[in-house]
Formats: sequence, structure tokens, C-alpha cells
Amino acid sequence: MAKLDETAAGVYIISVTPFTDSGALDLDSTDRMVDFYMEQGVTGFTLLGMMGEAPKLTLAESRSFVKRVLARLNGKVPVVVGASSPGFASMAELTKAVMDDGAAGVMIAPPGTLKTDDQIVTYYENASEAIGAGTPFVVQDFPQSTNVHMAPSVIARIVKSLPSCVMLKHEDWPGLAKLSALRAMKDMRRISILVGNGGLFLPEEMERGADGAMTGFAYPEMMVGVVQAYQAGKPQRARDIFDAYLPLARYEQQPGPGLAIRKYVLQKRGVIASAALRKPGPKLSAVDIAEVETMIARQTRRLQEIG
Repeated sequence: MAKLDETAAGVYIISVTPFTDSGALDLDSTDRMVDFYMEQGVTGFTLLGMMGEAPKLTLAESRSFVKRVLARLNGKVPVVVGASSPGFASMAELTKAVMDDGAAGVMIAPPGTLKTDDQIVTYYENASEAIGAGTPFVVQDFPQSTNVHMAPSVIARIVKSLPSCVMLKHEDWPGLAKLSALRAMKDMRRISILVGNGGLFLPEEMERGADGAMTGFAYPEMMVGVVQAYQAGKPQRARDIFDAYLPLARYEQQPGPGLAIRKYVLQKRGVIASAALRKPGPKLSAVDIAEVETMIARQTRRLQEIG
């Protein structure tokens, strides 16, 4: 598989990690999940992200899961693996393993201990050294989770200092002005920018210069359809697709139960055998489930209307 580079575009799905009801890694569901995502038209995968329950996996489980996905894909699309870690030794170990197995690059989020611009830039310089200058990486900018705030000027410094930084996962919220500022920087090397937050602002982000999405949603075909419509110069069609899915996308993006909702819908769609999250994790109430079922039924009707 070719390595990730600055031209990456489309939808890199943030994959869930399937478990059995007892909490064991479910590799049979992993195969079905990979096939499902591919059928929906994704252009890449991101494994072991924050919504992939990566901190709940052992290193051996992480490697087993990544190997299974890579084997199922057999080089069809690039795979990015989350390698964020409190220490550089474990980051380097996982990175070497997954790159040797065929991953296209890794994603690195900053630890919450970073408080100044210089500390952020130095961290990424040290991370790049640890994983090797030849390993392309994605900067994950997700301050709602990391509590690390990166101004456009800081991102520009990282990009200028490190040629192996080829992508930004832009997940600040609100982040539209930040995205515009990044694309307006004449002295910053152009890198791929894929956006997150469940695709809730995807139309606006595409219009402001995003190359696509790197996020999760139980209906990935929404993000694929929106991105493809923009690429084809059909913004109104893109918004029609987006609007049809918005109620459930909004509901799924709730802090806390969001991943449980996503896994429940994926189970309903026959993608994974169990909606279980590995402990600790939230469980949906009967009221939650009833609301989701109502939205699924209504969405089916909306999709028939847009064709």
C-alpha cells in the first residue's frame, strides 16, 4: 500500500471496534464491517481513533485488529492508524508494527499536558523523530477532547517544520473560521484537511476548502454522497443528501452516548453482531432506543423522497 500524502481526499471512515457481548474482540464482525464500509464507498479507513475505543485495547489486540482490517482490504484503500500515546516508546512500537503490516500512515493527537505553542510544536517534532521521518502522520486537532488548542499559526509551524506531516484532522468546534484561515495561508504548504465531528458541518467545511471527512457515522453513505457531490460541482445535491440524514447525525453526535448510538444503529443494519462497548462505557436506555428507532424509520422515508 502506498503511503499517505498531501493529496488524500474523500471519506476516511473512523471505524468502530466490534466486540462481543462479553467484551472480547469480534473479528468476524470486523470482516463484515470492512465490507460494509467499502460498499458505502469510503476512500480510506482510520483505525484505533478516539471513537474506536483504542485506549481499551491491549497492544496485542490493537495489532490483531489492524492486521485483520488490512488483510480484509488487501490494499484496496489506505488505512491510517491512531498511534497517540502518553509515551514515545509505545507510539514508535505501534507505528512500526502497523506500517510494517501495510498501514499508510498514523494519526497523533497531542497530550493534554501541552499548554504553550512552543510545547505543541516541540511535541510533534519529537513524535516525528520517534516514529521516523519517513512515516507520514496526521495531526489530530480535537480540543474538545484533548484540551489542547492549536491556532492556525501553530499548525503552520508544524507543517513547515515537518515534511512528514501530510494531513490535518480538523475537529475544532466551532472551526469554520479556523479552516478558512488555514486555507488562506499563502506561506503554508498545502496539506490534506479532513474534517470530523460526525460530519455535522460537512457542507460548510467542504465549501471552505476541506478535502473530505475523517469521522464516523452509522450512515457513512451520507458523508460519501456529500463529498462526491461537491467534487462533482453539485453543492445543492450535496445539501439535499446532508439534510436527509441530519436528525440522526445530530442525535448520534451527543457527548457521552454517541458511540453507543452509532454501534446500536450499526448492529440494526447488520454490520456488527453486538452493539457492546468495552467497559467503561455508557448503555442506552429504553427511551434512547425508542428515539433512535423512530429516527431510523423517519430517515427511511426521507431517503425515498430524495431518491
